[in-house]
Amino acid sequence: MKKEAFLNFQVDHMTLLLQPRLYNVAYCLFRILLGVRPEDILYDKRKEWEKGQGEQSMTYALKIGEADDTPRELQNTIIAVVQPSEPKTQSSHVREMLDGHEAAAHWQHIALRTPDLISFYKHALERGVQFVTPILRDEEDDLIQVFSGEWYFPGSKASGMFFEFLERNPSDAKKQEVQKSTNQTWFRDRTFLGLYDEKEREYQSGKVTPFIDFELFEKIEKYLGTKKSFEISADDLNNVEEIMLEFAKKKSK
Repeated sequence: MKKEAFLNFQVDHMTLLLQPRLYNVAYCLFRILLGVRPEDILYDKRKEWEKGQGEQSMTYALKIGEADDTPRELQNTIIAVVQPSEPKTQSSHVREMLDGHEAAAHWQHIALRTPDLISFYKHALERGVQFVTPILRDEEDDLIQVFSGEWYFPGSKASGMFFEFLERNPSDAKKQEVQKSTNQTWFRDRTFLGLYDEKEREYQSGKVTPFIDFELFEKIEKYLGTKKSFEISADDLNNVEEIMLEFAKKKSK
C-alpha cells in the first residue's frame, strides 16, 4: 500500500508533566546531565498569579540535541506500545502504572539516541544517575542501550516515567566491551523481556529505583532553596554539579 507523504510523521516535540517539587531539580538535571546550554532554552513562560507574589515559571522548553546529516536509517520515529497482558489475577506493573495514575494511557519512557553511549553512561554515573540495567546489547536491532531509574521524589509514588539512552550501529569494539561487561545474562537474550521483568520485580518489591538517589535529590533541593528555575545561575549549576559528583564519588566507595 502506498504511504501518503502527509503520513510521514517524525517527532516534533514531547511534553513532560512534573510536580512542582521536581520542576527545578529537573532543570538542573537537563542542564548538567544532558548538556543543555543557555542558548538551548527555547522559552521560559512566566506569570504572576497573585499580585505581589512575583512571577512563577509556568513552563520552559529546551533542545537536547541537534542533527546535521542524519543517516536515513536513523530518521524513523518509533513508538513501542505495551498493554498489561497478564491475567487479572496476576500482578502487572504496567496495570499498576495505568491504574495508579487513573489513566488510560501514560508515556512510560523516552529513548534518547547518543553517538557514544559508553561515554555518556560514565558521565551520568559520575553525577549520581541510577540505572536499572547495565548497558545491554541488542543484536537484532544492532544497538546498545541502558535504562534509567524513574523520575520521582521523596514521599511521592513512583511516576512510571524513565529514560532509555541508546546508540545505534555501535562499533565492534563497543559491542565487545558491552559483551564483556554484562555477559548478556541479564536480559535473557531479549532486551524488552528483561526490562519488563526488572520493572515487575521493582514494583512488586515496592522499591522502585529513582533517577537520582533521594538523598542526592534533597541535597540539590536544599541548595536551590526558594530560587525559581529562571533564577538558577551558571554558578548555581556548577555548585549543583559538584554536589552530584561528590555524592556519587562517596557512594561508589
